[in-house]
Amino acid sequence: MADTPEPGATPPQDNQQNVPQMRILAQYIKDLSFENPGAPATLRANQAQPNIDLNIDVQAKPLEGNSFEVAIIMSARAQRGEETTFICELTYCGLFDLVNFDDASRQPMLLVECPRLIFPYARRVFADATRDGGFPPLMLEPIDFAGLYRQQLEKQQAAAQNPNGETPVQ
Repeated sequence: MADTPEPGATPPQDNQQNVPQMRILAQYIKDLSFENPGAPATLRANQAQPNIDLNIDVQAKPLEGNSFEVAIIMSARAQRGEETTFICELTYCGLFDLVNFDDASRQPMLLVECPRLIFPYARRVFADATRDGGFPPLMLEPIDFAGLYRQQLEKQQAAAQNPNGETPVQ
């Protein structure tokens, strides 16, 4: 009978007050653009696959209180030779509430974990936009947000070591 609390006894507290917590408050398309400048000629059958230049960036900005907006910014430009077949640009955002995160753990959470949670939805919007533009859906592979974060840190460290923007002599 040790599991039964005595009447009037207070249950033990797990000190939940200081545990880091993250909540997704909302996710949304902030900006979506699709251009098909060569249509209808670019939509003819039996054409070569276009070369696609894809760029992805992640940004986070604080809002009021513990809220942050995290944006995945994706752009794709498809070309056949010199002809642009399509341009697709998307800014997909999530609104997150982060409580009890110290400064050292907040940034990786915002730039790695939060984008990882909203990426599948951004990927679907991107694929739907290219499909609705008359092309096969552009299905993006999963993104290594931790790797992007490390690259961003390396660039910041390199800039801090060389504030004048000069290339070091080797």
